Amino acid sequence: MIRETLPNFNFQTFYVSKQESNCPLIPEIIKTSKKLNETNFFKEINQIIFSLRYIKRILINADKSNFKEFKQDDFLEIVDYDPLKKVILLIGPKEPRIETPIHWLIHNSRMEINAVIQIKDNILSERLEKKLPTTENDYPAGTLEQAKEVLKSLRNSKIVVIKNQSVLFVGNNTKQAEDLIIKTFEELK
Repeated sequence: MIRETLPNFNFQTFYVSKQESNCPLIPEIIKTSKKLNETNFFKEINQIIFSLRYIKRILINADKSNFKEFKQDDFLEIVDYDPLKKVILLIGPKEPRIETPIHWLIHNSRMEINAVIQIKDNILSERLEKKLPTTENDYPAGTLEQAKEVLKSLRNSKIVVIKNQSVLFVGNNTKQAEDLIIKTFEELK
């Protein structure tokens, strides 16, 4: 798909600082990613997006970061996002993921959600479409329209399939989101 190879045109990025984040939640994400990687479910999956609420910011892994080998500089602190102007303000050395606006909007719309784990895998999303709440339309990743549908689906479920793209798991903490993932994958066996 061409969208994956082009630079991100959905939003404009401004850096408060290009220094790596020193957020104390980074080790928690690295620990969770290692746990998930140790299960046999993720052999074929390479793209997982983790985000955690951190005060009024969110911590999210950067674009082109491999969850199986996370390092400190693979994380960004999103300081602010304006969905109308499509502007992201961040701290970190790398580029943000195209899905960053959706994670920001989830964390800032649903205060009970502190952890979001998004598994990007078309095959997985197709397998789960009939079993779990799924977005109705196939919007481009990271758009406001897609975020609205995801938020609507999150009213009744902590797992949402984003049609033809990914599966989103949310929880009060990383442990709760991780448990949802493991339970879902075990049921797929």
